[in-house]
Amino acid sequence: MVTLARVVIARRWWVIGAWILLVIAGGFGASRATANLSFDFGLPGQAGYQTNEQIVQTVGNGGDNAPILLVLQGDSQRLTAADAQRVASAVRAASPGVRLTSFAESPRLLSRDGHTGVVLAYPRPRIGAPEPYVAALPTLQGVAAKTSTSAVRVTVTGQDALSQGGGGGGAGVLAETLFGAVGALIVLVLVFRSLLALTPLIIAAGSILTTFLIVWGLTQFTEVSFIVQYLLALIGLGVAIDYALLIVTRWREETGNGLSNDEAVQRALQTAGRSVLFSGVTVAVSLAALIALPVPFLRSVGFTGLLIPVISVAAALTLLPAVLLVAGSRLTWPHRASTDPASRLWHTVGAGVVRHRWWSALGAVVVLLALAAPVLGLHLGSPTNDSLASTGGPAGAAVSRLEAAGLGAGLTQPVEILTTPGGAAGVRAAVSDVDGVAGVVSPSSWTRGDVTVVDAWTRADASTGGSSVAHDIRSAARGAGARVGGQPAQNADFIDAVYGNAWWIVLIIVVVTFLLLARALRSIVLPLKALLLNVISLGAAYGVTVLIWQRGVGVHLLFDQQASGAITVWVPIAVFAFLFGLSMDYEVFLLSRIREEYDAGHDTDAATVYGVARTGRLVSSAALILFLAFISLSRVPTTDVKIMATALALGIIIDATIVRGVLAPALVAGLGAANWWLPARLRPARHRAS
Repeated sequence: MVTLARVVIARRWWVIGAWILLVIAGGFGASRATANLSFDFGLPGQAGYQTNEQIVQTVGNGGDNAPILLVLQGDSQRLTAADAQRVASAVRAASPGVRLTSFAESPRLLSRDGHTGVVLAYPRPRIGAPEPYVAALPTLQGVAAKTSTSAVRVTVTGQDALSQGGGGGGAGVLAETLFGAVGALIVLVLVFRSLLALTPLIIAAGSILTTFLIVWGLTQFTEVSFIVQYLLALIGLGVAIDYALLIVTRWREETGNGLSNDEAVQRALQTAGRSVLFSGVTVAVSLAALIALPVPFLRSVGFTGLLIPVISVAAALTLLPAVLLVAGSRLTWPHRASTDPASRLWHTVGAGVVRHRWWSALGAVVVLLALAAPVLGLHLGSPTNDSLASTGGPAGAAVSRLEAAGLGAGLTQPVEILTTPGGAAGVRAAVSDVDGVAGVVSPSSWTRGDVTVVDAWTRADASTGGSSVAHDIRSAARGAGARVGGQPAQNADFIDAVYGNAWWIVLIIVVVTFLLLARALRSIVLPLKALLLNVISLGAAYGVTVLIWQRGVGVHLLFDQQASGAITVWVPIAVFAFLFGLSMDYEVFLLSRIREEYDAGHDTDAATVYGVARTGRLVSSAALILFLAFISLSRVPTTDVKIMATALALGIIIDATIVRGVLAPALVAGLGAANWWLPARLRPARHRAS
């Protein structure tokens, strides 16, 4: 840090010039990077994915592309085969290459009372597009409008139609980033009460645009998931501001202590800069673990996500000091805020926690365990029909009618079975015997050469109660010599591929993080405590997310839709990768300052109180900024991203308040001298004598 500070001090204008060039190039490359992002969620090597690929290649549609359902409703009369044939003919004419069946040839698609029927259609998907039915869906919606009569209403529904909700597309990534930036600026103005509030935003802008520039380069060589654009912009905004906030706060403290501008920058980098470096490496390590997963889109989230802390650290340790050296004294105008980072409120909180350390620790643990309890009922899947339907629109009303008519909620996600024409009858018989199956269809038109497709669906929603039935369907079909695909099979394979390997990935993260923290804090006990607290904090975040999204407590109030009924299969591992590192940021900020106060001669209790007092406002402000960034992320119209944003926002707030504000200082005070134990051979030379 000393060497870096000297280089930046001596070459400040060169540093600023280099970053200006990167920002200009990043502004040019950002739109090109987002245009090159991939929408592929493939699982190479997994049976369900391979079957889905073969279905698409052989028959030209289906596989993991859910069907579009045209629901016919005859309120005053029973539906007839002619009604089905009329709609089916219009669909075939409007969508060449479509694979479909209707209740005219598949009676399981007609309700018992004869008033609700379905034309099930698999249009040709647009491979690689953000929405596979971007062209087919509006076409079939037009067909539904044209074929509706006063006696028979036709409405389009299905997974893709439901995901459009009431028709709103949501704001773009730029709008969400601006929303988060405005919230961050308000917090920074309250913290600094001067033009210094602008410096973290300058660093964030430089970091985000530079990261997008690198991603643009990466997209020339490999696929990068579209999810990355939201993560880079919004999490990048929060992380870069957090790191800049820590350094600027320390710089301002040192200038208030009488140091010159150059000396204050050097001192800030030696102390806060060191914490930022270790924090950034910790976040990068946790995200890098995603690269080890056998899922391409998660790997791309990992290797691009780790750019967030790496570039943010680089900007905070080079561009920020250069800006402070050039304009720091002018940015402190109007000089209304104290340069002392100690907070009277947080000093009182720290003193109270230390005085009642064991009661504070016990109370915090009880609250956290209570928040974590719902995670025991975690169910992985995709959002239910009811959740998607609750966003409104005719598609939601249609799927509700379909379920009420007893046709089976799983019809929106059928199990697609690939077999031979000669084996189709045996597959139908085997699958029909499975308890919980609502229907099985396999019209002759679904045969292509030596293969044919059989569809089976569950009575209950395949995302919740129907998932076990979908598993039984898969087993029965395999027993009959068939291969099984469809969304339920691919989701099940995803869970096996990711969470079957998760334990050793988590182990790697824990070991590497422990070694980094042991080096940074010169302690064995403090890193162990930090890792334990992170586990509890993550559990609480998962638990409240399950309570909100899976069980529906407050979800209508917060998001104006019903419970998802399940947590999206990829969300927990992605949340772990991001939240583990981000939560550790605050632990490093707090414990580094406590360690510094202890090394300055204070006993453990006093060092803890001073550490909380001097970092409490910083951590709470940084957490609030990240929280606002995640609130912006939750405004994205995709339910999967909303669930992830909820978990991240909850995790940050829980961690910055209950964990870092109460539990962490209580345990440090309770453990006393044991906090600082380190084997003699691992101590720096200047500490061995003690």
